[in-house]
Amino acid sequence: MDIDSFPEMRSIPRMKVEKVKYVLWASDWQRCLKFYREMFGGVVSFEMEVWSEIVIAGATIGVHGGGEGKRTWTGLSFQLDDLREGIVKLKECGGDLTCEPTDTEEDPLHLAMCIDTEGNEFMMTMKRG
Repeated sequence: MDIDSFPEMRSIPRMKVEKVKYVLWASDWQRCLKFYREMFGGVVSFEMEVWSEIVIAGATIGVHGGGEGKRTWTGLSFQLDDLREGIVKLKECGGDLTCEPTDTEEDPLHLAMCIDTEGNEFMMTMKRG
């Protein structure tokens, strides 16, 4: 879409989106960073008690300290090349499954519902076929 084609939009200031962040709350922000660093190979780009950022596969996850540790659905999903390996690593890193995934002939294993060390729920998926 060419903004110049719409005269009514010419007066709207053009701002540049610099980054999109998804925010998680953590009762222990350092443990949370450690989980995502070890689990998904995240790189911490900014770190302090109130606010930290970790980059995973080009996406920035903000970690806000001071969370209550309650289970919270996040909407986050991580697509992996090997879901079975991801489930093993999840448990090694202190996370867990919210329920064991099933693997059948009709529906091969492709989705795992997970929880991190701070109570944040997320999905791990694997491409089918």
